[in-house]
Amino acid sequence: MILPSAGDLVLIDGRASVQFAGDRALRMRVQSVDRRPTYYGWCWITGYVLDQYGDAVDRREVYVQIAGLRRLVPRTATRAWVGGPPRPDVRPAGAGATTPPQDQAAVHRATTYPQRGSLV
Repeated sequence: MILPSAGDLVLIDGRASVQFAGDRALRMRVQSVDRRPTYYGWCWITGYVLDQYGDAVDRREVYVQIAGLRRLVPRTATRAWVGGPPRPDVRPAGAGATTPPQDQAAVHRATTYPQRGSLV
């Protein structure tokens, strides 16, 4: 594996360093990689440890073997829906008029903005 970059989601387990073997493995969102020289094939990574929902729970700096890192593909939905998936907006016939979508350009033209340098 090549050196991870900021934003990558990596699995750090026993292949990356023995201290993360077994149930001590981490899923980490990389914030930065220290470019200073270390032992060949090793690097310092700073990032956020993620829980099972994909939320950051801790900021860590770890020393790992680059070859042992596994890049993970982020899930599109990180949280389960409460009460089931969202329902489509279904109305019976004649239950109300629908409004047409607004013309965003017209809304933008009608909006007045404060003049440069004025205090609002």
